[in-house]
Amino acid sequence: MYKTRQRAAVEMAGQLGADALLVVGLVSIRYLSGFTGSEATLFIADESALLLCDSRYTLQASAEADSCRVEEYKVKLDGIAAAIRGAGCRRLAFDAEKTAVSFFNRLSAKLPEVEFVPLADQLDRLRAVKTADEILRVENSAKLASTAFRELLPLIRPGVSERFLAVELEMLMKRSGAEDKAFDFIVASGERGALPHGAASEKLISSGELVTIDFGARCNGYHSDETVTVAVGKPDATLLGIYRIVKDAHDMAIAAIRHGAECRAVDAIAREHIGSCGYGDNFGHGLGHGVGLEIHEKPVFSPRSDDVLQEGMIVTVEPGIYLPGIGGVRIESLLLVTADGSRLLGGVDKEIIFC
Repeated sequence: MYKTRQRAAVEMAGQLGADALLVVGLVSIRYLSGFTGSEATLFIADESALLLCDSRYTLQASAEADSCRVEEYKVKLDGIAAAIRGAGCRRLAFDAEKTAVSFFNRLSAKLPEVEFVPLADQLDRLRAVKTADEILRVENSAKLASTAFRELLPLIRPGVSERFLAVELEMLMKRSGAEDKAFDFIVASGERGALPHGAASEKLISSGELVTIDFGARCNGYHSDETVTVAVGKPDATLLGIYRIVKDAHDMAIAAIRHGAECRAVDAIAREHIGSCGYGDNFGHGLGHGVGLEIHEKPVFSPRSDDVLQEGMIVTVEPGIYLPGIGGVRIESLLLVTADGSRLLGGVDKEIIFC
């Protein structure tokens, strides 16, 4: 598996005229080699992959990255420069978005004979279509997170704080086997629901409010992402009305997902529905994104996206309406793109839940 991924990566670099590929981003290193540590550099030339690390990770790298030769360095830049020089590399592709300017300047100063070819998002795009094993890992994370959320529901009531709910949800996930939460959970109630990324606060939940909870788990390195907006007591008609609009936009977008669909077209379906209901200015963010080893991956649903869906991609659909001074709604599902549609991964029922 890793050899196949390494070949694809070096072939991609070759299309840009590069002799070899240097990877410093840890997510890409994990994807290409299996190494899960917090410090390493991967150098791929032709059919040979070299994982360079310091003494803390030599044994771990040897156990996890059996598709690579592992080499320990004493001084990081010296070790990397020696490997590149030893391979006779003249044009080197590197993941520029993950490379610090100071690191690049020092490395290029050591290798004046090498031309560096910056990559944009090409390595990210290699990860967009998931293997069967990756799909299973994401689905396991999604099911665990959804189950934990259902267990949390009885605790969502007037008088509890947003932070309390976030902490309890995290603990429920970890007790069920999650490595960690996928990201800092969003818990936004009442007027704070107008904050698309409203981190959980000490605010106490009141009857008559909507509460938006954006959550996910990480299991075996792979993430899930889901958002549920629940009603505490009986919110007013305006809030219940925007819930229905968002739910309809969510369902319409999901119905359009399939292999070959343009991401901007799927985004437009949800955006145009929300706009036709008078709330176009209250939905500012993209409709969704890919999920995998990172919580935000390719592809991207937005009006500016050039991405096209492929079978095996895992994506979110998360329309929202945010009304300053009143509140907001976001509904998000995690889906696997199939040849003729999509399949829900995990997931809490998105019909409104009254707590």
